[in-house]
Amino acid sequence: MPQLLRRPFGTHGEVQRITPADAGWRYVGFSVHRLRPGERVDGVTGDCEVILVMVEGKAQIAGAEQDWGVLGDRMNVFEKTPPHCLYLPGGQDWVAEAVTDCTIAVCSAPAHGGHPARRIGPDGITLTARGEGTNTRYINNIAMEAEDWCDSLLVTEVFTPAGHWSSYPSHRHDEDDFPRITYLEETYYHRLNPAKGWAVQRVYTDDGSLDEVMAVRDHDVVLVPRGHHPCGAPYGFELYYLNVMAGPRRSWRFVPAPEVEGIV
Repeated sequence: MPQLLRRPFGTHGEVQRITPADAGWRYVGFSVHRLRPGERVDGVTGDCEVILVMVEGKAQIAGAEQDWGVLGDRMNVFEKTPPHCLYLPGGQDWVAEAVTDCTIAVCSAPAHGGHPARRIGPDGITLTARGEGTNTRYINNIAMEAEDWCDSLLVTEVFTPAGHWSSYPSHRHDEDDFPRITYLEETYYHRLNPAKGWAVQRVYTDDGSLDEVMAVRDHDVVLVPRGHHPCGAPYGFELYYLNVMAGPRRSWRFVPAPEVEGIV
């Protein structure tokens, strides 16, 4: 089993890189770049589609033979404003040059439909509450099932207030048995406010063959190859995460853990 908790391997440049081969799965790729003004990062989508998410800051971005101008206006992710993103289909080059200090997430999964490149957000993305009580969290959906302009990717942002739980009630999406459940690999890119804070994520299966509890810190990534995967933010530490999911079918269907059935 590949290591599920991935610490950043630096504070500047590329700080996270998850490939399907490295993760031991087939669909989801993910990387994070932290750039200073004037620095550039580029890539080729190849046989994948890609969504570039401006987590923080501004960058001049070109891709798919178009100049998309300066994307981004959220200087701190915890402003909770809608993100600026760019969708790129397979077989395309892209380049981003930082205008300010910025953090760019690169989300990828297999491409097969030939959808055109397009800008995503901030228009059309609305911060939405989910859950109740100390299970309340706030969602910026970037590319979930209702959007039909991509092939594989499901991408969303989640803001969890201090003292609250998230990705809860515990649930799993690790079988290909639509419409009961779908198989979706998933990454969590975590941010903490204040940055010195920490949160908790558990990844576990009903039979106990996988059961890991991880203390996550700012810029950590957690892999969810199977099982349930709730998160908890201690009092005093606000939690953000960027979710990327993909599998053989672009549908999000899940089954709750037996111990939480009936909890909203």
